[in-house]
Amino acid sequence: MQLKALLQEGRKRLISSGCESARLDADLLLMHALNCPRSFLITHDNDEINDRIVFRYRSLISRRMAGEPIAYIVGYKEFWGLPFKVNKEVLIPRPDTELIVETALKFKSASSVLDLGTGSGAIVLAIKHERPEIKAFAVDVSDGALDVAKENAARLNLEVCFIKSSWFSALKNEKFDLIVSNPPYIEENDEHLKALSFEPIGALTSGKDGLDDIRVIVRDARQFLNNGGALLLEHGYNQGKNVRDILTENGFSEVNTLKDLGENERVTYGVFRK
Repeated sequence: MQLKALLQEGRKRLISSGCESARLDADLLLMHALNCPRSFLITHDNDEINDRIVFRYRSLISRRMAGEPIAYIVGYKEFWGLPFKVNKEVLIPRPDTELIVETALKFKSASSVLDLGTGSGAIVLAIKHERPEIKAFAVDVSDGALDVAKENAARLNLEVCFIKSSWFSALKNEKFDLIVSNPPYIEENDEHLKALSFEPIGALTSGKDGLDDIRVIVRDARQFLNNGGALLLEHGYNQGKNVRDILTENGFSEVNTLKDLGENERVTYGVFRK
């Protein structure tokens, strides 16, 4: 079967399933099946593809038709210009989350950072990539997530201390200049969960209003922050005011919320001063 015919078949199948990015996804999956760059699809469109690759590609297309995210199928996702391994143990890094990295980097005097619920390690590793001198720590309660994060750190040759912990529970007397987190913040019955069925539910939902974990993090963060240290939290588009209130009620100052590229409130931070 010729490459161009196989690619056209994949596109048609994805279109028929209602995939909004059918052309791009079909291309990416064939690139993955062939282990080739996009240019190969153009310059070798008349090549005959062997039956083994045809079968593999069709299987990949079927997975995408069933709603499985491209990142899980190909096993990686780019974030902050870096390639991150992902699987079903971790959330897929989103472009909106780059805002928390961008915000953290503005605290230029910070010499240490803790990432809570690190998942794939995307946030802390992006920060470490930009600030090699910073002492970086990350925690997650999931062994599977920590395995993924450690592998990403090794592949990127970035040194981060990973600790198994439910938020701060395994930490003792450590203090940090920055604490960052993209915690679960979706309401338990949110209709958007249907579109996220392939991702770990425990990393997505947090109580009836989606703020249970954020309340715990804000409450406990003060004892792990150096004087003048900052806590940065990603949250839902409609949670900015509530998160600002939680930070203020817990003694944080200079509380501020930043908007993502879609003009939605996405990251809120506060500074802890004794």
